[in-house]
Amino acid sequence: MPELPEVEVVRRGLSGHVAGRVVAGVEVLHPRAIRRHVPGAFDFIGRLIGHTMVAARRRGKYLWVEMSSGEAILAHLGMSGQMLVSDPAAPAEKHLRVRFSFADGGTELRFVDQRTFGGLSVEDLAEVDGVPLPVPVAHIARDPMDPAFSLDEAVAALRRRRTEVKRALLDQTVVSGIGNIYADEALWRCSLHWARPTDRLTRPVVARLIGAATEVMDEALREGGTSFDALYVNVNGQSGYFDRSLAAYGREGEPCRRCSSPIRREPFMNRSSFSCPRCQPRPRLKP
Repeated sequence: MPELPEVEVVRRGLSGHVAGRVVAGVEVLHPRAIRRHVPGAFDFIGRLIGHTMVAARRRGKYLWVEMSSGEAILAHLGMSGQMLVSDPAAPAEKHLRVRFSFADGGTELRFVDQRTFGGLSVEDLAEVDGVPLPVPVAHIARDPMDPAFSLDEAVAALRRRRTEVKRALLDQTVVSGIGNIYADEALWRCSLHWARPTDRLTRPVVARLIGAATEVMDEALREGGTSFDALYVNVNGQSGYFDRSLAAYGREGEPCRRCSSPIRREPFMNRSSFSCPRCQPRPRLKP
């Protein structure tokens, strides 16, 4: 699933195309694409037509378009969701699910989703610490690229979790935006195994870990994010290239870029975790 850099790439692309434009038409082509909008397609369409898209927003891995109505279109990209800006005359994509047209007659916005794990919904906005957030996102913590992000608060929250450090990194109520890929990369940079207990990590170590996650996500953002296949693309249909710079994730059996030991893959939360057995030794459990 896309993490902060990939979602931010999409947000930046949307910002230049949708801000200030009035929605003239909405076409729902697959019911699963709006299954999270419980009132259904008629209500979804009715709450958007005639209103202006104010701005594309993001918190962590969550993306939404704020509307002049005081509501927001919350986008769940899932495994294969794409927000594409297209010429209205361009042929419809094979997996086009929702289409937005605008009063100015220019480019349209298309939600494409091959696997239909993602979807769109219209949500109310709630004020949280002075920031309007879609209600389903109100509990999500700030991410490290948020100007109001507090490193001290994040360090304290992570150490309080009393769990394996990678589980804490993935907890979006502690620090948002970090997923499986960038957690593995940050842990490799800090020479920490994913199973290290958070309550046994010192404050400086946790601060360094969050700093490493911020650093690697910023580097990924500059390269357009991480794309392993054609399912993750920006609004123009282009892939990111940070997969070429990964040091741990997806490199099972390849030499560690630091010590040349083969990278190992271990099962983790129905997924995989990648690390160096020499640089990131598994912690010894106390009897």
